Amino acid sequence: MKRKDFLKTISLIMATPIITKAENVISELAKAGATAKMPLIFIGHGNPMNALYDNNFTQTLKGIQNKIVKPKAILVISAHWLTNGTFVSINPTPKTIYDFGGFPDELFKVKYEPVGAPELAKEIKEKINYTKVQADETMGLDHGAWTILKHMYPNADIPTFELSIDYSKPAAYHYELAKQLNFLRDKGVLIIGSGNIVHNLGMVDWKNPTGAFDWANEFDSTVKSLLDKGDDISLVNYQNLGKSALLSIPTNEHYLPMIYTLGLKTKNENISYLFEGMEMGSISMRSFTIN
Repeated sequence: MKRKDFLKTISLIMATPIITKAENVISELAKAGATAKMPLIFIGHGNPMNALYDNNFTQTLKGIQNKIVKPKAILVISAHWLTNGTFVSINPTPKTIYDFGGFPDELFKVKYEPVGAPELAKEIKEKINYTKVQADETMGLDHGAWTILKHMYPNADIPTFELSIDYSKPAAYHYELAKQLNFLRDKGVLIIGSGNIVHNLGMVDWKNPTGAFDWANEFDSTVKSLLDKGDDISLVNYQNLGKSALLSIPTNEHYLPMIYTLGLKTKNENISYLFEGMEMGSISMRSFTIN
C-alpha cells in the first residue's frame, strides 16, 4: 500500500465513531415497536442488606424472571429519588448509588450498572402533559432500584432508568400522573414501584428481624384487603385509614411507589402477591404484580 493510501485509510478509521455497547442497546431499543402489555410490579425492598442476602425474599425476586417475559427496558419509581418537581433520568450510563451509611464495606462493593434508556426517557418528557417532566442527565440507580434488580436480573443486561417522586405533591397527584405512563407497558417496559407499604424507621426493632408491631400488621392487612377489593380511592386517601396508617406512614415516600402501580393498573387486571412478611417490627415486605 502506498503511503498516501495508508494515511487515507488511517484517517477514515479515526473519523469513524466507536459504537459502544450502551449505544447499540439504546439504538435497538429506540427501534422497538409495540409488544404485549407488560405487567406491573410493586416491591417492598426493605433493608439494603437484602442485596447480599440469600433468603426467602431474595429467592422470590430471583424467580420473577421465570414468570414474566424479559422486558425491553425497566423503569423504576423508587422511594429514594425525591425531587421538587418530576424528573426522568436520561443518563445513558447510570452508576450504582450508595445512598446510605453505616453498612458493611461489602455492600459498597456491589455494582449494578446496566445501560440507561434515554430515548424512552425523552418520550416520557414529550408525552406526559399532566405535569412538566424535566430531564436529569446524571441520575444513577439508587438502592431502591439496584438492591432488587441485582436479584431479578443479575446480568444487568436490560436498559434501566428512573422517574423521580415529587415530594411536594399529594398521593392523588401521583395516582393521576401514573396513568400517563401506561404507553410504556405496550413498548415492553417493565415498570417497578419500589418502596414499602409500612415504613417507620423511627420504631424499628433491631432485635425482632422478622416480627411486627400489632399496628404494622393491622395496616398491612388493611392494605391487602383494599387491594383485593380494588379500592384505590381508599388507598390514595390513606390518611383516613386510622391510627395504624399514620404510624405506618409517618412520611409517604415509601408508600407512593405503590400508588404509581395502582394508577397504572387498567380495567380487568388482577393483583397477585409475590411476597408478604415484615422486617424489624415496622417494615412491610409485601410485594405484588398486576396483570
